[in-house]
Amino acid sequence: MSDEFKNLRAPWLVAVWPGMGHVALAAGYYLLAKLEMSMLAEFSSRELFDIENVEVKGGLIVPGRLPRSRLFVRKDPLEKHDLLLFIGESQPPLGKLAFCQRLLEFAKAAGVERVFTFAAMATQMHPMHESRVFGVTTHERGLNVLQQLELTLLEDGHIGGLNGVLLGVAGDMGLEGTGLLGEMPHIFAQSSFPKASIAVLRVFTTIAGIDLDFSEMEDQIRSMDEHFGKLLAQLEKQIAGTSEEGESMDAEIPEPEPQSEAERSRIEVLFERAAADRSRAYELKNELDRLGLFKDYEDRFLDLFRE
Repeated sequence: MSDEFKNLRAPWLVAVWPGMGHVALAAGYYLLAKLEMSMLAEFSSRELFDIENVEVKGGLIVPGRLPRSRLFVRKDPLEKHDLLLFIGESQPPLGKLAFCQRLLEFAKAAGVERVFTFAAMATQMHPMHESRVFGVTTHERGLNVLQQLELTLLEDGHIGGLNGVLLGVAGDMGLEGTGLLGEMPHIFAQSSFPKASIAVLRVFTTIAGIDLDFSEMEDQIRSMDEHFGKLLAQLEKQIAGTSEEGESMDAEIPEPEPQSEAERSRIEVLFERAAADRSRAYELKNELDRLGLFKDYEDRFLDLFRE
């Protein structure tokens, strides 16, 4: 382990992966950008992943690559808890327990004291309402913190995937683990829902004592509210007939249109701005998501956070 890991001050670990509503990843990328974090290492677990398909562009096969997992760091200016952020491109189809054990062994060796995961909780909430945050924890002390914050405790049920398994392994290893689940409407489960992400971040930053500027995500929420309002209006017109026929009422989000020259130019401008000021990287991330292009630019985007 490098000296960079050995010199961390009582670090906390936040781990995020792709999931419903992009709730966890959006929150993770917002932390990454607004805290101007730096890439610390790449976490290798090649034997747990496989390539399930290859891309085709212009009739040509593009060689596939394994999903990547990266660790980023933010040194706490108050010198209380440095922050490690783990962003995984994908969850391993098998070997989730082994993956979590390896990650947390690495984390414990770096001195990590507390582990957080973010996730989504789909309910029948109205899309225009504020998202609640559901909380779970591995220790009684953590339960007291969640109750003091007046979170909705997840009384029973299960948390699928690494978001839950990591917390279970953390508890087994004596680490305090906390899961924060942002509420989102089931009807829009396939769409980004930043209200849930910002709700999770507000709770996490309160616990961590981090001052974070939420204005950019709040702007995104206003835009999404307008979008969801239009979709709801369309659904309300169709609901009677659709319900009679027994068809699914899940909202369909239109596919992004092909990238234009103007959009490519705007992306390059946003990359230049983010390179000069990493706190502006979320604006770039948001635009790439809007265009459905983040996967194409993901490596280049994350390279912005290399020292």
